[in-house]
Amino acid sequence: MRNDIEKTLLSKITDLPKLKGAIAAWKNEGKKVVFTNGVFDLLHIGHITYMAKAAELGDKLVIGLNSDSSVKRIKGEDRPVNGQDSRAALLAALFFVDAIVVFEEDTPINVISTLLPDILVKGADYAIENIVGAKEVIANGGEVKTINFVEGYSSTSIIQKIRNRLT
Repeated sequence: MRNDIEKTLLSKITDLPKLKGAIAAWKNEGKKVVFTNGVFDLLHIGHITYMAKAAELGDKLVIGLNSDSSVKRIKGEDRPVNGQDSRAALLAALFFVDAIVVFEEDTPINVISTLLPDILVKGADYAIENIVGAKEVIANGGEVKTINFVEGYSSTSIIQKIRNRLT
């Protein structure tokens, strides 16, 4: 049974060419594909709520996951706390996540431009015109939506809380 679980998790973690093919098949079946991205370093209720709400917007939820090197450039040398393989496996364990693709760049523009999801989702702290990939998705007939965060939850604040307790 454990091997079946591992196969299921690993089958959700894919590369861009395979994911592009899967998305084409899903769209041919009339499925609406939702895409969001992030670091998802220390998975918390804010992440879960955000992704669950994103999943409700369509039929298939695809997550673009920043690679370890990308996270270091964006968040600093002490991040990520969890490596990309662990972060991807945790996301794959969520029943409402259909696929995860890890990207090396600082932004997911290449992933979004390649996949052209039906709906691009980011947190409500972003103005739609400032969301990476919004222009491309809208030009392809898609939509861009924002979702409110659960107040008081972030990986950065959790890491700081842990540090404060250790000092």
